[in-house]
Amino acid sequence: MSANTNPMAVQLPTDEELVLKVIPMPADSNANGDIFGGWVMAQVDLAGSVIPARYAQGRMATVAVNEFIFKQPVRVGDILTFFSKLVRIGRTSITVKVEVYAERFSAQGKYMKVTEASLTFVAIDDQGRPRPIPALPPG
Repeated sequence: MSANTNPMAVQLPTDEELVLKVIPMPADSNANGDIFGGWVMAQVDLAGSVIPARYAQGRMATVAVNEFIFKQPVRVGDILTFFSKLVRIGRTSITVKVEVYAERFSAQGKYMKVTEASLTFVAIDDQGRPRPIPALPPG
């Protein structure tokens, strides 16, 4: 089946930022060669923190996984591409959307969405208490 007729083949987003690329290895998989969901979740957490870190300008923590959807299995050797975009900035928190796309190693250039998630991060002080997100400079 060619990429043009494959219903799972999708275009990568143009309104989101590429924040991470990674290839899962055998140590990240179960006996069937599927990557553990927890490993994918950890990578999404890392990818999701990239944009909030720009605004928090200091320590922050993940406070909520608002939504996490596994759409397709991830396999050993897949090339995973993580895109993120800002959803909301509050007084102390920032919510982002993360989308994960896989290229099967043997079919590079053809992408399928494997995971999407929404996460909220909170800026924290040295004692771990929420703190206001600094005002953004104009421009």
